[in-house]
Amino acid sequence: MESKDIPEDLRRLEDKIGKLKNQSADKGKKSSEYSTAGGIGIRMAADLLAGVIVGAGIGYVLDYVFDTRPVLLAIFLLFGGAAGFLNIYRSAHDMENKK
Repeated sequence: MESKDIPEDLRRLEDKIGKLKNQSADKGKKSSEYSTAGGIGIRMAADLLAGVIVGAGIGYVLDYVFDTRPVLLAIFLLFGGAAGFLNIYRSAHDMENKK
């Protein structure tokens, strides 16, 4: 379509959209090392906490089903903690390889 066939208001709208896309692309590139480190820390803490909570939940349910009160809870709590640390190790290893 030729530019003379496009109404003026659509052309202005297209220009505004182009400017906003350029602004959002520029904002995505700007991040300080502190915000990145904070995000990494929160992610690793969430990985560890998720492993522990999932392990405890599985252990609690299995204890309830098999009536073996704190035994399976303790075992799966340890497994969940180990899984959380393994996730942290993998994340750190991946970040190191990216550098």
